[in-house]
Formats: sequence, C-alpha cells, structure tokens
Amino acid sequence: MADSTFNVAYALPLSHALVGKAATFQHGLSLIEVLVALIVTVLGLLGVLGLQMRSQQSEYESYQRAQALILLSDMVNRVQTNRLAARCYDLPGPVGAGESAPVACSGWGTASTRDRADADLTEWHDLLRGTAEQVGADNVGAMVGARGCVTYDTASDTYTATVVWQGKFAISASASTCAQNRYGNEALRRVVSQTFRLATLN
Repeated sequence: MADSTFNVAYALPLSHALVGKAATFQHGLSLIEVLVALIVTVLGLLGVLGLQMRSQQSEYESYQRAQALILLSDMVNRVQTNRLAARCYDLPGPVGAGESAPVACSGWGTASTRDRADADLTEWHDLLRGTAEQVGADNVGAMVGARGCVTYDTASDTYTATVVWQGKFAISASASTCAQNRYGNEALRRVVSQTFRLATLN
C-alpha cells in the first residue's frame, strides 16, 4: 500500500507539469500559424496586384492598337480615294510625333488632286501627333510617339501604309523599317501595316 500511495503522490505533479508545457507549446504554434497565414496572405495580395497591373497594361496596349488601326485605315482610304495623285503619298520618311511636316507634292496627278494629297498628308501628320484631342496644352488624341509611313513599291505596284508607336513593355522587335531607331529600344516599337494595290477602273 505504501508503494502504491508513493507512486500516486509523485505521478500527479508530473502530469500537471506536462500539461503546462503542452499548453505553452500550443501557444507558440498558434503564433507561428498566424505569421505563416499573414505571409501567405501578403504573397497572395502581391500576386493579385501584379496581375491587375499586367491586365491594365494589356488593356492600354489594346486601346493603343485600336487607335493605330483606325489611323492606318484612314490613310489607306485616302490613297485609294485620290488614285490620280496616289504617288504623292509615297513619303520619303515618317510623319507624326517629332517629325517634320510632309513636303508638297509635285509631278503627279492634277493640281487639285495634288492639293488633296497634300491636305491628306498634313491632316494625317496632325492626327498622328494627337492634335484631335487636347488636355490643356498637351495633344492626347493618338498613341504614344505615333508615327506613320507610306511607301510605294514599283516592282509589285503596291503601296504599304504603316503606323508605329511606343508600347509599355518590350516584345519581339518588328522587321518593319518605319520610324526605326526612334524609340530607344526597338522591342518597344509597335507596328501595324497594310499593303494594298489600287484597282484599275474602266
């Protein structure tokens, strides 16, 4: 009996000590779990923020491209409408942002069709510079650094209209030579172009 009483007497304090240590250990684990949860939450929020920024950049790029396609279609229509002076649209270099205004045409078509071509190119030059819409003194009616080119290829008897602008992030560089080396990094230069031939009207 004495041995049994002795064991019980010393077993109780030992079990209380173990319970106290287990409780302390559990408190420590709950703090670590909270920290891990916070880290996971922060990483998740950073991921969502990065995704949102990328989505905004893609939306901005799409908007810029849509504007460029409108300006491209505009010039193609101008050339096709003024076919008697179509060669007047064959530009020696780009027009638009940071570029000189196009020079007057000579030697093609009639006086009135040449005047029409000169007016078309001047208007296109201004549209590329963004003068269609202004905020204060800033032109904001076109893409960033918008420029345009029109070239005529005698071998194939085709015209190529091209619109270029500066994108938000680098992609593969375009093989087009329109406004090349004007954006610092060629991978930022965005390009849309259309090659077309004038129909022969009887």
